[in-house]
Amino acid sequence: MVHEHAPRGAQGTAGEVVVRVSGVGKDFVLRHTRSLKEALVWLVRGRKGDLANHFHALDDVTFDIHHGETVALMGLNGSGKSTTLKLISGVMRPDRGSVGVRGRIAGLIEVGAGFHPDLPGRDNVYLNGAILGMTHEEIDARFDDILAFSEIGEFIDTEVKFYSSGMYLRLAFAVAVHTDPDVFLVDEILAVGDEPFQRKCIGRIKELVARGKTLVVVSHDLDLVQQICERGIVMESGRVVFDGPCREAVTFLRERNR
Repeated sequence: MVHEHAPRGAQGTAGEVVVRVSGVGKDFVLRHTRSLKEALVWLVRGRKGDLANHFHALDDVTFDIHHGETVALMGLNGSGKSTTLKLISGVMRPDRGSVGVRGRIAGLIEVGAGFHPDLPGRDNVYLNGAILGMTHEEIDARFDDILAFSEIGEFIDTEVKFYSSGMYLRLAFAVAVHTDPDVFLVDEILAVGDEPFQRKCIGRIKELVARGKTLVVVSHDLDLVQQICERGIVMESGRVVFDGPCREAVTFLRERNR
């Protein structure tokens, strides 16, 4: 079980592998009881085997992503795409196989991840920026741009526990895109923002792509991923079932699930 990151700030070159997922498996335990009392009753009745079972979220997932690639992870709910993204980000570790990432990685996996609810937005910018590998000086230099992009305004000095999910998203996205990541990850949470902010986010993502950054996206919006991604990896029941040009991946997924 390995999850490796190259040193922060490592710069990729064309053709270089920046994300390597090799033989990865991930299991989760599904428990069927909600209280200690219920669990004891089941044990007394000899139903120990029914207390929990293992769900294989990922099974022998293998692929490489090269510097500058734009990749969409696709599939129905429960296919394993978001779990894969979390393994790449380092939020979770694989139970089997290895995940290697080269360079600075940033992105939006969950709304408000890395934020402390009792701190104001201003302090959370510094906290989240540090988590994503930025120095205090780098955050100082980019703070005004982060604030402007987020459109939070005077709420920057309000505790984030009072933020709406949309405000969380604005600030989290603003911090993430200003870290100047080598690998940028985006999960479905773009759907939380309103339409104007979604357009703004997509525009910023396209800017990163134009600058040669590596992009990995999880989305059910197949029309959107075709706009911004060149490659599509389709997952089903925790396995990769298609890996190729994005438009072909979208066609494969739609035909597979008619």
